[in-house]
Amino acid sequence: MTHEREREREREQPWKSNSMATPPRKQQVSLRGASAKEITRDALLEKVCHERELRNYTRRAAAAALFIQKVWRRYHTTKKVARQLQEEWEMSMTQYDDLMTSGWVSSNVLRPFLFFVTCSSTLHQKLQITTIKCMLTCFKTILQSINSTGIAVKNLIEFIATGKSGLYSSVRRYIMNSNGPLRRKSDVLTDDHFLITASAITLALRPFHVADLNINDVGLSDVKDAAEQYCTFLLTVPWLSQCVPAVLLPAFKHASVLSPCLLTLLISKERIFVEMSKLDQSKFCSSCPNLIPSSGWALANIINLATEYDNGSGDSGRFVQGLDCRVYVHSVITISENLLCWLENCGCPRNEENDEYIGNDESSIETADPDILEKTASLGSLKVSYIEAFKPVYQQWHLMKLLAMAKKDFSMPEADTSAANPSFEYCGKLELIDIAFFYSCMLRIFSSFNPMGGSMPTLNMLSFTPGFLVELWRVLEGSFLCQEDHVGNDDKLCKNGISGSHNDIVMEKKQGRVAKDAGNKWTSVLQKITGKSCNDVDYVQSTNSPLGPSLDDGDACDSWDVEPLRRGSQGISKEISCLLHLFCATYAHLLLVLDDIEFYEKQVPFMLEQQRRIASVLNTLVYNGFSHNNGHHNKPLMDAAVRCLHLLYERDCRHRFSPPSLWIAPARKGRPPIAAAARAHEAVTANLRSADALTSPSMGSVITTTPHVFPFEERVQMFREFIKLDKVSRRMAGEVAGPGPGSIEIVVRRDHIVEDGFKQLNFLGSRLKSWINVSFVSECGLPEAGLDYGGLSKEFLTDISRTAFDPGYGLFSQTSTSERCLIPNTAARLVENGMQMIEFLGRVVGKALYEGILLDYSFSLVFVQKLLGRYSFLDELSTLDPELYRNLMYVKHYEGDVRELSLDFTVTEELLGQRVVTELKSGGKNMAVTNENKLQYVHAIADYKLNRQILPLANAFYRGLIDLISPSWLSLFNASEFNQLLSGGKHDFDVDDLRSNTRYTGGYSEGSRTIKLFWEVITGFEPKERCMLLKFVTSCSRAPLLGFKHLQPTFTIHKVACDVPLWAMIGGQDVDRLPSASTCYNTLKLPTYKRPSTLRNKLLYAISSNAGFELS
Repeated sequence: MTHEREREREREQPWKSNSMATPPRKQQVSLRGASAKEITRDALLEKVCHERELRNYTRRAAAAALFIQKVWRRYHTTKKVARQLQEEWEMSMTQYDDLMTSGWVSSNVLRPFLFFVTCSSTLHQKLQITTIKCMLTCFKTILQSINSTGIAVKNLIEFIATGKSGLYSSVRRYIMNSNGPLRRKSDVLTDDHFLITASAITLALRPFHVADLNINDVGLSDVKDAAEQYCTFLLTVPWLSQCVPAVLLPAFKHASVLSPCLLTLLISKERIFVEMSKLDQSKFCSSCPNLIPSSGWALANIINLATEYDNGSGDSGRFVQGLDCRVYVHSVITISENLLCWLENCGCPRNEENDEYIGNDESSIETADPDILEKTASLGSLKVSYIEAFKPVYQQWHLMKLLAMAKKDFSMPEADTSAANPSFEYCGKLELIDIAFFYSCMLRIFSSFNPMGGSMPTLNMLSFTPGFLVELWRVLEGSFLCQEDHVGNDDKLCKNGISGSHNDIVMEKKQGRVAKDAGNKWTSVLQKITGKSCNDVDYVQSTNSPLGPSLDDGDACDSWDVEPLRRGSQGISKEISCLLHLFCATYAHLLLVLDDIEFYEKQVPFMLEQQRRIASVLNTLVYNGFSHNNGHHNKPLMDAAVRCLHLLYERDCRHRFSPPSLWIAPARKGRPPIAAAARAHEAVTANLRSADALTSPSMGSVITTTPHVFPFEERVQMFREFIKLDKVSRRMAGEVAGPGPGSIEIVVRRDHIVEDGFKQLNFLGSRLKSWINVSFVSECGLPEAGLDYGGLSKEFLTDISRTAFDPGYGLFSQTSTSERCLIPNTAARLVENGMQMIEFLGRVVGKALYEGILLDYSFSLVFVQKLLGRYSFLDELSTLDPELYRNLMYVKHYEGDVRELSLDFTVTEELLGQRVVTELKSGGKNMAVTNENKLQYVHAIADYKLNRQILPLANAFYRGLIDLISPSWLSLFNASEFNQLLSGGKHDFDVDDLRSNTRYTGGYSEGSRTIKLFWEVITGFEPKERCMLLKFVTSCSRAPLLGFKHLQPTFTIHKVACDVPLWAMIGGQDVDRLPSASTCYNTLKLPTYKRPSTLRNKLLYAISSNAGFELS
């Protein structure tokens, strides 16, 4: 009993005393009485579920075993039946000799074949040899049956032509999957692969072989559907001509297939383009639909299918036989417009997700993800490969054959059947406007896919095609004259590019008289470009003066303002717009290689009078395009016109061929006030929306794009207005704008003026705009007495520039021309702080421009071109190194073999006593100059001297200059005008203007006897002597551009009283003292001379002695 109580106590106590102990066990359940093992309810339920699952698994296993047994039984039965059916099929195919009907082909050929072929592909992992043989037999039988005639065959072909058959989409998927562009070079077509491809292509092209496309024929109306399916699914296959086996390519190129498709494309273009856009969005599109859409591939494929050419030669090629070139040209134009619309809506094709890694930023490239770089490279490679697919377009034979066809007289149908048959709209004569439209679209496409150089091969070809540019301009000129003069009889000339006018006959006769002994090969090439002979050049020179009879006609402004272009690009038709775009792009490209001898003396490709008309047309178009705020209405045209206009204007600035009135003619009547124009220009430059920019939103763009339409004097006023606005804004910002507390003070030793100025001012940067006080220290180290004329004195600027720009100092050198212009010394890069010193001199020049202080120096035009952000070309080398320019012209026009000159693509120069050889291109030391590459050599040398060599130095000077002068301010001027802005006007001045703006001090007045003698004497001076006087007083030999009213400080004549003994005066003796000057005050200290001869002699002596203050 005791033990039982203890056990009961143990069962009760633990779970009461320890809260963490396990609860008491649940109640036990016995299934078989007290003797059975006791289990919980949960264990019982788990055991029951397990037994139930086991029974279900056993039942499913039995069913699966039964199913597998049935499958294997069916497999063996199917295999046996398929083998037996294949044997019977092979026997029937070899023994059947009767006529093939559609029922027999369907029941006895296709259905059994599809059954055992499907079974064979299921039973075997690889095709068996017997199966391949059966495929060959089946496809041969089907092709033979299709070639037969009959209603059944016709119904089958009509069904194939419809979209319900799905044949063309299936053929597209098959070609793209089995002949992709990444495998087209490595795969070797096996017999079965080739047979399937041939059969598929035959089925797809069979509807075109039934009959020629005739929409009015009810029996063949569905063939039009086949052409639409063909255009949608097959012409859009990427690199179709490379994916298709070469032996099958002629089937695609055949005129019976290509011509109906092109004509259908023109008639049903809206529906076809909709289907192409759906194709781009489907899963069966090209590999990169976001980069090149289906219409882009269709364009490339059409050009390749329509042409036959040799990849190794650009001179041989032809269109496929029987092709209607007018339909071909219009088809290309139609697809090109659709592609250009896609490019405009989607933007230029590029890697949109990772644009930040595409560019010239080396740091971004280094940190870019390798996957991104690889993707970018692949996309770039795709674009390059795509442009190469257009190779026939930039081969000369392509254009020459189109031009030859345009000159043929194709007869047009007399009856107007265009309403009954739309295809007649695209029949008839091929015109020059069609060809221009074609190539204009091509240039725009190439530029979109590769802005840097995609259009370069095409422009090279167009530029050197005989007579092409001349013909384009003749049509353009006739069109504008027709609109301007309203001559009804010339409408046909304006519309038609190739006419049979008297001028054409004369031109053809002149082309036939090309001199056999032309001066050299290059001249012959240029004569071919223009279609003119040597006799033509002589005729031009005899009938047209270099500047023309109307060069200086003051009333010629209206004649240079072309009325049809006064609304900009919106005032011309779409056809003329494309014609003008092609002309501008091609001529701008040609202007890059034309030298001055060819342009001015030989007058190729145009006479100078024609050049003036071209300039007037482009000038009117560009100015009115931007002034009417439609500069972006036709951006490709406006970009090409602006580029061509700038090249002509820069050439005119260097060597004048047109009157000044030509360039200002469009804006002669509608120019805004100077202040308003300056504020509008600043608003556009800074992307602000000021009140002036809102009232005249396009004026800023006009000034930025065509500043030359404003006279030079007005642009100088704008420049001063810019500075005035800048000073106002600085004062509002709290900067020191005058003398007093807060201004910067420096101390400069006269014998170390450049070094001291560099150390104390270079770090200031844009703060040089502020007021700066200068104190000079003599050679003895003592401060000089006297006052500086406010801030950074004129004397300091003139002295530091005189020292630093001296060739003996080593930073700048002089050109070998007669002007002796300044240009940075290339050896300055190797001198300690050389680049920093040049940058500092840029700030000095900027300060002089900012304060309106004239410096009596002129920079080389080539150097100034770099400061203005402009590229220099071959002819500008004559202003830098005339001897080198003459040598290059000798090489360019060399008649014999250039190899005799032993030249290579290197340039040798001497730097600090050492000879340095620089390669003009990679491997230039081992590349000899030949007749074929001599033009490249000439331009490579010019590019090195004019751009590559001087660019680092120009960039350093530019960085200092723009600290004070905004680049947008400098853009108003050309290179020669920049020099005038810096050093003043012409080498003479208006005496009356100086007299009216002269201040008198010390007792002088305008009525003083000596003053009257002074004006009388300098009026009789030679221009050179007057300039010497001006330099004697102001340190600059030129007058301010806007007159002496803007000279700071004002020109002053100060009286120097001289006591002369009475006996000397009675004896006729005059004052012996010489005149002196204080240049920092622009003051002439003039003694009281009594006789004009004495004043003249003393004044000439003083200004010739090159001394000033020390004469006092």
